[in-house]
This record gives sequence, structure tokens and C-alpha cells, in this order.
Amino acid sequence: MVAVAGAIVGAGLGGWLNDKIGRKPTIIIADVLFFIGAIIMALAPVPWVIILGRIFVGLGVGMASMTSPLYISETSPTRIRGALVSTNGLLITGGQFLSYLINLGFTQVKGTWRWMLGVAAVPAFVQLILMLSLPESPRWLYRKDKVSEAEAILASIYPPEELEEEMKALKASIESERAEEGSDGGGNMLSKIKQAWGSQVFRRGLYAGVTVQVAQQFVGINTVMYYSPTIVQLAGFASKSTALALSLITSGLNAVGSIVSMMFVDRHGRRRLMIISMVGIITCLVVLAIVFYQAAAHAPKISLAESTHFGVNSTCSAFTSAQNPATWNCMTCLKAASDCSFCANKGNELHPGACLMNTNGLKAACHGEHRVYFTEGCPSKFGFLAVILLGAYIISYSPGMGTAPWIVNSEIYPLRYRGIGGGIAAMANWTSNLIVSETFLTLTQAFGSAGTFLLFAGFSIIGLVSIYFLVPETKGLPIEEVEHMLEKGFKPRFLGRVKEENKISEA
Repeated sequence: MVAVAGAIVGAGLGGWLNDKIGRKPTIIIADVLFFIGAIIMALAPVPWVIILGRIFVGLGVGMASMTSPLYISETSPTRIRGALVSTNGLLITGGQFLSYLINLGFTQVKGTWRWMLGVAAVPAFVQLILMLSLPESPRWLYRKDKVSEAEAILASIYPPEELEEEMKALKASIESERAEEGSDGGGNMLSKIKQAWGSQVFRRGLYAGVTVQVAQQFVGINTVMYYSPTIVQLAGFASKSTALALSLITSGLNAVGSIVSMMFVDRHGRRRLMIISMVGIITCLVVLAIVFYQAAAHAPKISLAESTHFGVNSTCSAFTSAQNPATWNCMTCLKAASDCSFCANKGNELHPGACLMNTNGLKAACHGEHRVYFTEGCPSKFGFLAVILLGAYIISYSPGMGTAPWIVNSEIYPLRYRGIGGGIAAMANWTSNLIVSETFLTLTQAFGSAGTFLLFAGFSIIGLVSIYFLVPETKGLPIEEVEHMLEKGFKPRFLGRVKEENKISEA
């Protein structure tokens, strides 16, 4: 997970660069870092060089992850801003799906892993070339007193009748910010963070931004994406090729969900999509926990005769020394020790089978008798249902929690602190990613698959409650109006409707 650690640093660095040198140069730097990292990995003569390349890639990914949505948001018309930022999510998930297919193609090529790692440099190089022809964010330019350049870019985005209003709103926002800054507008990075934290608007925005980013990871999505072959095997599919094929489907569903987000995020709102998404995620996780619990409870029994079929020394040592071996089933065998495996009769996988030592020789012997060899999960009549629920989980996640958190973070902060806020929230996202992905396999060993999914369901409930109370709706609001909305405060209403406190006082 060196790349994820690099992404944490890259996200923080990207936040600072966004405010210092602009959105466009930051994306270009991210492209260069990613390109260099991919080339280093492809040409690596020894393993530690691959790790070095992963660090470069992680830095680039972290910087781009928070800068790209911000850049798109600030250069998009208000009415379709959400859909355009969702396009970024579609290209990421679509790219993941495409990378699976490309890597499958490279499996038959000499120097397989070098091609798999090196080909990642191509999209980074293409984006680098295309970015050279794109303009800087007009809002960043206006903030840097390049008013004529900002107006020229906005004129290419908005029709003439909307341009004047957009310029007035931007001018008013900048003047308000500068009046608030007073004589403390400069200073180093630490002083700017301290100054940002002193702003109630920034704090409210940061609470919302960090909430959605942490919730996005603690619903367990990256355990599904990183370990989907393992999860599919836990559901009872022993074949690695089958598990990989089913994980390809989950990746494809993730991309389809991004398209759904593009269609509905500007119509129904970011907050509403996230709340509906979280309800679906929680439901899927709870049902998945029940399914995995039932699969473990109804796992095939261990047969002493089958276990000694391949020789006395082939039997798992934990099974032979057990006090009550008659109570053992497949799941007991696999959880007893890391060197245990289950060999089932093909076509009768649910019948009693053998608890064996997990060695390549016994695996070959098991397959040699046309049997099925399990190391991650057990054969189960619930396996197909678990895979369907994983698909439903992805479909629930992708349109809402998959894309909306990045949209919210591209809109929710005052212009002068937008890089800092986005950087902090992205760091929270990547840190949560690292924690969840690094602990998943340990959790499954400690609590079982059912307990782990139930734990994620608990985290998701906390995330849902936090989103309900802390995250306002930004649908249809010009970016400058989002700041005014946070100044006034809001009271949550079901499915994303916002009640502004100032309206109460005006009434």
C-alpha cells in the first residue's frame, strides 16, 4: 500500500499547490509524477525500485484526485456542474474496468508485469498533452487579479445574459473574502491553515467535506474492489479464474453507476443521492453478513476418511489434534490455521470432504482426482446469492457515495481556502482507504466474513447519520452562493432538503 501512502502525501501537497500555482499546473505536475512512476516500475531491475515507482504514482494520484474535480467544478456551468464532475468518476471507474481487460491481454505476453505497469504511463502522457491546451480555472485567475483572463474564460462557459451575473457574484465573493482577510492575507502554509480554521464557513465546509470522504471509504468499497477475487472465493467459488471474472463484473457495475450519477446528480442533488446510496449500502452489507453467516454455519462437514485419503501425513495438523474433530466443518478447517485447506468432491461439493495441509503437492493431488480445492472460502448454496448482493452493493454505492463526495468537496469551500480544504478532505479519504484496505483480511480472520461486513454496516450507519446532520445540499447553487449558504447555516431535512436559518429570522 505504498501507493496509497504516497497518495495521502500527494493530496496534502496538491491542496497547497492548488492555491499557490493554480489548478492546471497542479494537474500537469500530477501527470508528470504518474508518468515517471509508471516508467520506473516498468524498467525496475530490483523490487525496491518498483516501490520507488509506486511512491511517484501515489503522489500523482493523490494530487490529481482532489485537483481534477475542483478544476472541472470551477470551469463548469452551474446547471450541469455535478454531471461534469461525475464524468471524472466515470473515467476513473471505466479506466479500472479497462485496465482489467488490458492486464488480461498482457498475461500472454513476455515480460507480463512490466507491460502491465508501464502501460499506465500512456493515459498520463495523453492527459499531460491535452492539459496544455486547456485554460486555468477562471475563479483562481480572478482571485489572483487576472480579471480579464477570468472573464474571457467565463465567456466561453456562460451565455452573455448569464456572464454578467456570474462576474458580479465572483467579484462580490472575492471582495468579501479580502475584507475578511484584512492584513492577514499572506503568510506561510501553517498560518493560512490557522486562518482558514478561524473561518466558520470553512469549518462548516470542512466538516461536510471530511464526513463524506471518510464515509466513502468506511462503507468498505475498496475492500470489495481490491479483494473482490478473495471475497468471491469466500462466497464459495474456488476457481481463481471464476473469481477474477466475477470481480471484472463488479468493476463494470461501478462504471455503470457513474453514468447513473451523471444523469441524476444535478436533478435530484448530491445530498439526496448520498443518503439513498447509504441506505442501499447498509441494506446490502447487513444481508451479506447474514448470507456469509449462513454459509459458514452450513459449510460441508469434515470426513475423517476423506482427510486420510491422501495419506495420514496429508491431514491438517490442527484437525488431527482437535478434541472434537467430529464437529468440524469446512469453515472450521480453514479458520483453524493458515496451512489448512478443504478438498471437495466435484459435483458434490456440499458433501463431507477432506481437511488437508495447504501445499502445492496436495493441491495437485486433489485436482488430479478431479476434485475442487478451497483455501479462502467453502462451497455453499449461498455463494451465488452473495455475488448478487455484491453487485447490488456496487450499484448502491457508485451513483451516490462513489461520485458525490468529490462533487461536494469541489463546491463546499470558500475560494481562498478551496485548495486547503480539498487537500485535507482528500488526505482523510486516502488515509481511510489505507486503514480499511490494510485491516480487511485481518478482520475477516478475527471476526469472519459475516462479522466484517456487519462492522462495515455499523460504520455506514454512523456515516449516514453524519451526512444527514452535517452535509448541506449544493445542487443548482453557483459556487459563490454555496459560501453564502454556509454563512447562514442550515437545518437538515429528509433526502437533502435544506432549511436555511436566515429564512426563519426573515419570516
